[in-house]
This record gives sequence, structure tokens and C-alpha cells, in this order.
Amino acid sequence: MLQNSDKKNFDKNLKMMSISAAILIALFVYTIYKSSSHIQGSSYYIGIGFLFILLFASFGLRFYRERIKQYFIEKKGIKTAPSAFDMEVNNTKKETITAAKNENHDSDYIQAVESNITFKDVAGISCVKEELEEVVDFLNSPKKYIKHGVKLPNGVLLVGPPGVGKTLIARAVAGEAQVPFFYQSGASFVHIYVGMGAKRVKELFIKAKASAPAIIFIDEIDAVGKARSGSSSDEREATLNELLTQMDGFEGDSGVLVIAATNKIEVLDDALLRPGRFDRRVFLTLPSIDDRRKILDLYLKHKKYNFDLQELVNETAGFSSAALSTLVNEALLNMIKRDDNELNFDDINTAKTKIEFGKKEQKVLNIEQKEILAIYQASKAFVSNKPMALFDEGIKKSDDIYPSKSQLINSIKQYLSGCVGVEIIKNEPYAVNSEDLNQASIIADDIVNKYKMSKDKDDLLQSIKNDLINELSMNKNKILKIKELIIKNEEVTQDELAGL
Repeated sequence: MLQNSDKKNFDKNLKMMSISAAILIALFVYTIYKSSSHIQGSSYYIGIGFLFILLFASFGLRFYRERIKQYFIEKKGIKTAPSAFDMEVNNTKKETITAAKNENHDSDYIQAVESNITFKDVAGISCVKEELEEVVDFLNSPKKYIKHGVKLPNGVLLVGPPGVGKTLIARAVAGEAQVPFFYQSGASFVHIYVGMGAKRVKELFIKAKASAPAIIFIDEIDAVGKARSGSSSDEREATLNELLTQMDGFEGDSGVLVIAATNKIEVLDDALLRPGRFDRRVFLTLPSIDDRRKILDLYLKHKKYNFDLQELVNETAGFSSAALSTLVNEALLNMIKRDDNELNFDDINTAKTKIEFGKKEQKVLNIEQKEILAIYQASKAFVSNKPMALFDEGIKKSDDIYPSKSQLINSIKQYLSGCVGVEIIKNEPYAVNSEDLNQASIIADDIVNKYKMSKDKDDLLQSIKNDLINELSMNKNKILKIKELIIKNEEVTQDELAGL
């Protein structure tokens, strides 16, 4: 009660002071109006000054009354309890500030960078460079295409094994186009809190549109873009749905291009792969013998070495571009340890023993292993009548919406041809590529159970295998010729196949 009484008295005193000042000024003005002819001396001006000071002081006291009141209350040692309204206001302010801080914290991870990498800094991509240069031209001169009704591709999907340089290529596109580059990993969108992944996707696209023309690069998109099913989490599906919505939400002239990378295209949701999202797919493979030469030339540029570069190229079959970079770097470290300024082959061999290559990079083959793999790929090239490289890891899937039975059986033949060819030429089965066998089994299962085109899966597979044995046995010499071409050049072209 004492607290409330003091507060009321303080407010009342302030109010009385303001009223008194206003009355005094009014009286003084009235006096001047009535007796202006009798005013003499300096006392008149002192009075005017005093009244104006009093007036300003009253307004100041009124304006700062809360602070003054709190000062005198604290001076007396009186503590006031906040009202319910004050508590609500304070809580609202705290929540707003906290939310703003969290918003800033969540969006801080989205930052554009300027890439200083160009196509000159990336070797061994001649097969995809032309297509990517067209994308760069889209970004640099969109009006040239828009006036003809051509829209900028919404997305480009880079497909290939780890270490082939998918991220580096995306940065090179941004560097060539000289546009902001927004890098995000697919895993960064996967969040334990429902709605956070979708929120981050939305923020990413908002920032990219504000910086247009720009490139959004999503690495390992399979982390967020896996095929949806009833067993998947709501958060992952909500994030994927937001990504699909955002890719549909901007037009081809928005100046925002989405580039994504994956080494598991088979697990991606069909909605991501349909036209209008990732309109272009660029397939990258482990570097060929010519590509490795260009990559090593780039990495050894301006460095002294005293070994045959072609010998190193031949001995690094199966190395990705990242593996080659690591090899050269480790060799240089060994050179420095020797207190020398010239690389030799001992440095290369020492580096090889140090490097622990990943699963995809363990195909550092000896002569016998290389021959087995070459026979395997030669058999697939013969049956499919398509170009094939030594380290191609599969057959590109058919895009037929309504495949016939003969088309499905032909796909099974292509998947089984490698293991059958090796068995014929080496006179015993070899375990080379289990994924090809799995794909053949999946298609056979679809023929029997999904499309009801055959009665027994095992009988179907055995029948196809028997046909392959006959076909490949009759053309054994052609397969051996293709094998020699693959061993020599690490690939066989369409023209070479046609000339056999």
C-alpha cells in the first residue's frame, strides 16, 4: 500500500507542477497584453526568461516522468512489482529479440561466394565442357535466348562417382559466368526439427533470387532427394516438397540456376528428375587415359620432375581427379622432406603407399585385373553396341515410359553380358560387378511380378544367359579385339565398334 501511495503522490506532484507552469504563463501573457506600456527595466526580460525555463522544465518533467519517478523510488529503496501488462510487454519483447537472433543465426549459413575458378582450372572435362559453356552463356546473356522464347534451364544434375570434380565443375561454371555461388550440402537441409529443413530451402532460394543472376549448388542431393515412401520421415518429405515447390516457383528468366551433384541417381525421387526441374543431366566418369594426362599436366605445371609423365598416366588407371591431386601433393611433401626441389618417381611411389583410397578409388589395377575388367566391359560394349570405358560402372537406364518385353529382356542381356563374357574367355566365373547382377534381377522380377510377362524369374534369367553364351561364344574374336582397344585407350568409341 505504501508503494502505491508514493507512486500516486509522485504522479500528482508532477501533474500539479505542469498545471502551475501553464497557469503562470497564461497570467504573464495576460499581464503583458494589459500593461505593455508600463514595462520598464531588465526585470521584465528576467521574468520572461524564468517563465520560459519553467515551461520547458514542465514539459521535460512530463516527458521523462517515468525515469524520474523510478530514480526517486529507487532512492527511497522502494521496489515496485511490474504490472501484468508490463510483464506481457517485456515477455513479448524478449520473444521477438530471441526469434530475431535465431532467424539471423539460421540464415547466417546461407552466404554467397564469388568463385575464382574457371574452366581453365579444371582438366579432363572436354566431354561436358560444351554443354556447360551453353549454360554459362544462358547466365551471361539471358535476353539472347528469351527473345526467341527459350527459357533458362531450371536445373543441371551432375552425376558421377566421388572425386571426379563435380563441385569443382559447378564452381567453374559460376566463375565463368561471374555470378554469386550459393553452396549447400543436401545433408544441411536434413534437420531433426520438423519444418526447419523446408525453412532453410526457402531462405536459400530467397537469397539467391535477391542476388540473381546466381547459382545454387546442392552437393549430395540424394541426402534430401531420396524417393518418397510411406516409411520416410515427415521432415525429409517436407524438405523435398519445399525444394520441388521452389524449383517450380521461378521462371526461366529469373537468373537463378540450380546445379546439383549425386553419385546415386537411382535413389532420387522421380519428381526431381522430371523435365522442368533438372532439365539437363551431365554424366561424369573417372578420367580416361587422355584426361589423366591433362589433369597431371595441370597439377605438375611449373613444378620440376624427372620421370616419364606417360608412365605415371598409365600407372594411375582408376584414379579420380581428386586422387591424382592428392597423389601429387603427397609426392611434393616427400620431395620437401628429402630437401630437394625436383620430383622423382620414388616420391610418387612413396605417395602411393601413403594414400588410402576410398571404395570407388580402389581400382588401381595390376595387368591381370585390368584384363579381366577390359573383357567384362568389352562384352557389354558388344551386346549393347554402345561406347564403353574401362571404369564405366553401369548401363544408362532406358527412359522408355512403356517398355516392351523385348526391350526389358535386352536390358537384362546388357547387365549380364559382362559376367558371361568373362566366364567364356577365362573359362570360369569371376566376381566383377554385383550391381549389374542386381539390376538384371530387378528387371526380371518386374517382368514376372509387375508386368506379368513371364511366369518364373529364374527360368527367365537362365534363358537369357543361355542366349548370351551362344552369342558371345560365336563372336569371341570380336570381343577380344574390343578388349585390346579398351586396354590400350581405356575406352572404345562408337566408330571403333562399327569398324569391327
